[in-house]
Amino acid sequence: MCTKWSFCLQSLIATVFNLRSVSKQICSFGLYCVCQGRCAEDLYKGIQSSDSGVRCDSLKLLADVSTDITFAQEFISRDGHSLLVKIVEDAHESVFSLAPLIMTHTLSAFMELMDHGIVSWENLSSVFIKKIASFVNAKVLDTSIQQVSLAILESMVLSSSSLFNEVKQEITLERLISHLQVTNQQLQTKAMALLMAMLLAGGEADRQVRGGEVFNIIHSSSSVGDEMAHYLYVLQTVRLNHLEARMRTPLDSYNQEQRDMLHGLRQAAFEMESESGLSNERRRSLCAKEFKKLGFSNNSNPGLDLSRCPPGLLALDTMAYFASRYPDAYSRFVLENSSREDKHECPFARSSIQLTLILCEILRIGEPPSETGSDYHPIFFAQDRLLEELFCICIQLLNKTWKEMRATQEDFDKVAHLFKAIQGSVSKAPITNFTEYVTVTVALISLHHMHFLAVFASRELKERLKPELLELIRQQRLNRLCHGTLFRKISSRRRQDKLWYCRLSPNHKVLHYGDVEEQTETPSIEALQEKIPVADIKNVVTGKDCPHMKENKGKQTKEVLDLAFSITYDVEEYSLNFIASSRTDFCLWTDGLSVLLGKEMSSESMHSELEILLSMEIKLRLLDLENVPIPDTAPPIPKPPSNFNFCYDFSQAEQ
Repeated sequence: MCTKWSFCLQSLIATVFNLRSVSKQICSFGLYCVCQGRCAEDLYKGIQSSDSGVRCDSLKLLADVSTDITFAQEFISRDGHSLLVKIVEDAHESVFSLAPLIMTHTLSAFMELMDHGIVSWENLSSVFIKKIASFVNAKVLDTSIQQVSLAILESMVLSSSSLFNEVKQEITLERLISHLQVTNQQLQTKAMALLMAMLLAGGEADRQVRGGEVFNIIHSSSSVGDEMAHYLYVLQTVRLNHLEARMRTPLDSYNQEQRDMLHGLRQAAFEMESESGLSNERRRSLCAKEFKKLGFSNNSNPGLDLSRCPPGLLALDTMAYFASRYPDAYSRFVLENSSREDKHECPFARSSIQLTLILCEILRIGEPPSETGSDYHPIFFAQDRLLEELFCICIQLLNKTWKEMRATQEDFDKVAHLFKAIQGSVSKAPITNFTEYVTVTVALISLHHMHFLAVFASRELKERLKPELLELIRQQRLNRLCHGTLFRKISSRRRQDKLWYCRLSPNHKVLHYGDVEEQTETPSIEALQEKIPVADIKNVVTGKDCPHMKENKGKQTKEVLDLAFSITYDVEEYSLNFIASSRTDFCLWTDGLSVLLGKEMSSESMHSELEILLSMEIKLRLLDLENVPIPDTAPPIPKPPSNFNFCYDFSQAEQ
């Protein structure tokens, strides 16, 4: 047999590599078919050989050449596949212990032949199916046999619903899961492939696979192969899609179970007084008041808030889970917001509904698995209630963010947007258990939280605070002008012995100025003989554009140019010229004059002061000062003590 097969193979190679024309191709194809037919006949005889060595070699060779469709057709036409089926059906335990390779090669060859679609899977007998299933269910068996058996069963399940039902009766979920707990990655992958095929082919009742049951897959080795990654992604998608029905179902006000869950939220949050003695009107009023405190928009009929799909009943499930799993945190959330002002209250129900919707989008609940997807969350397989636990973490952080931002109802969407950032944290591969996940996720979300607060502060709080602080700076500038400033006159001889003073009237309508002596303190307005009505001021110019700088063009230093400014009035040739003694005075006066003229302040000093004030005010706003009264005026400085003899004398203690 081996000699004949060698001759056929040599003829085939010689034929394929010496094609020179179409006629030769046709001839070679005919020769190829003849060779394959001879090979099929020889292998058919070899499989029936009584010599176990010849039989094993024939089956191994058959598994290799069965990938060729021409050979497969020739072999199947000689009823070769039925011979393989009979070998499997007649197999007994001694075969596995004495010659496991014979069964491995038999199953591999059978699988290759069936993959061509020449023979229907539905033609297989129940005896064959049960035998293959017994290989999978066996606790002690060669792993190669089990791997091929799992692949055969997967193809059966995918081929028809009738075969799926037969396989389902023979293979238990527990046995499949036991194959997932081994360290052999190939066996794991084949078991996962069959599990996915059964989950996708079956109904909802067949899809109850707990995440922890496949947790060992991710951590059994340093890396997960591409094929296994795809199966994990499919399993994750299938399990998450269990929630789709709840997500797309609105609350039914006539459903007693759903009504009990809704009222359970109210009862868990507030100390319930006996309602038996209350009238119906009083009971409805009490319920509406408490549902309002819980953050429902339709407090008289809170079920309407859960009519939006998605998230539908899934939002009710997450709220109920939080209230039952973490009752202290739930009560603290509700009671804390009940004590806030209405405009700063964080609505628990509304927040929960929006947060559940965001989590559904992040986890892609309701989306069918793609054929090439492999993006799975490792932590998903360490927690059977991933959505609910994620919700419990995020709802508490949302409340913290709300409080630190001193947010109002208008800011709701901005606060909720923060939690889009958790998508990156749930995808972190190194996380190995849910306790670690909680720690890492809270840390990651907190980073997003702090960054969000900074962004919010810079974009939102700054915009809110800027007008108020700009007005504060304007008043400071005007007050400085009212106080006045001493200026020096620079003569053509560069003498600086003459001084003059300028100040604004308290009503901000007139500028008063006049010459003063060296030691003169702040002169009164009456002592300043000259004045200019603010209404007559046309413009303020600085630097080289000033008239007194133009007159001495080329003779002034850059330092003087940077401190020079002028007021023009009536007509351009009349002006009041200044040279400030410092850059600070220059900025104060140019800003103040701009305010008088109704223009924007533009000095670097103004921008610097505005940033300092904004920074200080934002830090104060972000302090946890809720319900802490802040006085409008600074408290008085206490009187100094009568003596300072209260310091500790270390020298005496040492003695």
